[in-house]
Amino acid sequence: MNLLERARLEDMNSSHLEMVLNWRNQEHIRAVMFHDRVISLEEHRKWFDRVKRDKRTIVKIFYLENVPVGVVNFTNIDFENGKCSWGFYIGDQSAPKGSGTLMGYLALNFIFDELNIRKLCAEIIDSNERSIRYHQRLGFRTEGVLKKHVLKNNQYVDVILMALFNKQWKEQKSKIRYMIEGMRV
Repeated sequence: MNLLERARLEDMNSSHLEMVLNWRNQEHIRAVMFHDRVISLEEHRKWFDRVKRDKRTIVKIFYLENVPVGVVNFTNIDFENGKCSWGFYIGDQSAPKGSGTLMGYLALNFIFDELNIRKLCAEIIDSNERSIRYHQRLGFRTEGVLKKHVLKNNQYVDVILMALFNKQWKEQKSKIRYMIEGMRV
């Protein structure tokens, strides 16, 4: 069985709540988020209740070998204009190298092929070079910079705006699939 057959995205449900909160509150994940404080279980439950009612948000859990290892969310889904934003992280620190690329591949297929979104947007804190490179590898291009946009460590930092269009994904998709098929997990 190839790697893609051993991975999937599933809708987040209440059984995932504490696991996702534990992932989100890890220091290495909080450090690259716009809001980097520890989140309480009560706050997390309220967030999830809002997400469940919000038709413009979809949250998926990424499974590898039937083990949940990450989360991806699509927000501000706008079907009229064919665009949305995304966020994600691998929460399981023991997840194999390449898990993020695999999760991204599945997420991009979902948003572009299943929902037929035209444009996917990302906002990345400028010091998160790993995420910027990740997005570039998936085919995203920089569209702009929001100067001194988010307060991190008592100073305002820039946010990089990146986007990937459905057409660009269709061109990039086979390269990413080839890369995934060469992975040994």
